[in-house]
Amino acid sequence: MAKFTDLKEREWVLAITVADIRRVRQRLDVDLLTKDLPALLERLLSDYVLLADVLFVLVEPAAESAGVTDEDFGGALAGDPIEAASIALIEALRDFTPNPRDRARVGRLLEMILTAAEDYREQAEKELDRAVPAILAAVRTGAPFTSSQGSRESTPEA
Repeated sequence: MAKFTDLKEREWVLAITVADIRRVRQRLDVDLLTKDLPALLERLLSDYVLLADVLFVLVEPAAESAGVTDEDFGGALAGDPIEAASIALIEALRDFTPNPRDRARVGRLLEMILTAAEDYREQAEKELDRAVPAILAAVRTGAPFTSSQGSRESTPEA
């Protein structure tokens, strides 16, 4: 069973049913059963507001029981809980999938997403490591970080 914990240490369980998918479709016009799952996941994983909305619709019965509004729920999603919730959503979609081959395909997709995210993080760390000396030199001298930044005089005021 897929789970994640929000910033307020509340644990949320995602066990997607047909009724949940219907609610998400009706309220958000998002089809969790789309044939283009990679495109859907790309959309959800790049739009944290939409992700939070989908997650809230999925956990809404439990949220109502706990007295948690959609605003409270979204307010407790940032940083690590967003990543955990993203993974939990994909796991819940995998677990919902009735066909074993399709379930395995969604599982492979989850593994590919996690691998790509880790590769991206490693690349970003390398780029940051290369940029740090230039940034520190600019801070010490008061120079701009990049030559592409315009001077204050050349920037029109609104």
